[in-house]
Amino acid sequence: MLTVVQVLGMSSEDEMVACFLRGELSSQRFGKNLRSHLAAAGQADQLLTHPDLSDAGANFARRALLAATRGYGENRDLFENFPTQVTWTRALLSADEAASVRYLDYSYWVELSGGSRRPTDAAARIKAGLRTFDVSNETSVDAAQALLRGERFPPLIVVGERQDNLVCLEGNLRLTAYALIGFQTDIECLIGIAPTMGRWAK
Repeated sequence: MLTVVQVLGMSSEDEMVACFLRGELSSQRFGKNLRSHLAAAGQADQLLTHPDLSDAGANFARRALLAATRGYGENRDLFENFPTQVTWTRALLSADEAASVRYLDYSYWVELSGGSRRPTDAAARIKAGLRTFDVSNETSVDAAQALLRGERFPPLIVVGERQDNLVCLEGNLRLTAYALIGFQTDIECLIGIAPTMGRWAK
């Protein structure tokens, strides 16, 4: 079984939700919609950029946002058939461990990696100049350059039935950026484990 480099501590559903939303806030694809829902709820960016996990009201507001934008807790969209009982842990993954994390089973990431869903394969294809669905690789390359400048990214959120078979739930683009620079550092993540992870572990 995969052993993480260092377990940083137990996490929680509230921390996962906060981490997920913080990651998507800066996303070119999902950020605009998330900000729209944030404004409609009368909330400021600080709810996501500086989450107070001890504030039950703020935790409820974040869960409502993730439900509205991604179907969390409502058994739909991204979170269709997602387990309700998940054990969350904060941890660091080594380069080898991070490279073994597979992309979400989504058409773009499957195609980008040549069908393997492995970030190292996607990185090789990007470096070879291959485009997926005629989508530019610029965003991934820019993220890789940001890492080389010393920028720190939010933790990845990875899930599975066991720690030796993990899929990236949130942060697939960031995972690609790490692969493009050869996984030069340990990567902070939240690991969600559940024996009923089902399709997420495939």
